[in-house]
Amino acid sequence: MIFEEIESLAAELPASGALAGIDLGTATIGVAVSDTRRRVASPVETIRRRKPGRDISALLATCASREVVGLILGLPLNMDGSEGPRCQATRAFAGNVAKVTELPIAFWDERLSTVAAERALLEADMSRKRRGQVIDHVAASYILQGALDRICSMGTA
Repeated sequence: MIFEEIESLAAELPASGALAGIDLGTATIGVAVSDTRRRVASPVETIRRRKPGRDISALLATCASREVVGLILGLPLNMDGSEGPRCQATRAFAGNVAKVTELPIAFWDERLSTVAAERALLEADMSRKRRGQVIDHVAASYILQGALDRICSMGTA
């Protein structure tokens, strides 16, 4: 099931269980996972994209191994809030994931998540090569943390 709003997803979730944050790129999929109390997002991995079916299988394998109960997919809105081709691709990906899993999916505005992740990695004095290896799953953790903070502020987590 796909939810447009994080509030709708939160209402459907069990009392505890990890959530996964997804930063969908054209070449990679960044994945972050929360703790079961849904307080802290941690970067997990970057999946190199190959074929849609394999990409989804790899994502769901990660989710299964971490006992994920819901997915938060970063929605790459334009700076003015409008949706472009990347949003369409993200929505199509979510639809394909929903066809093969019962995990509920919601979208979260990901504007500037990669910028924030890049800034944090620069402040950590990480090399350019290492930043390239981790930027996607660090960006996913920024997406997920924003959603977790919203869920927590609702008092449902």
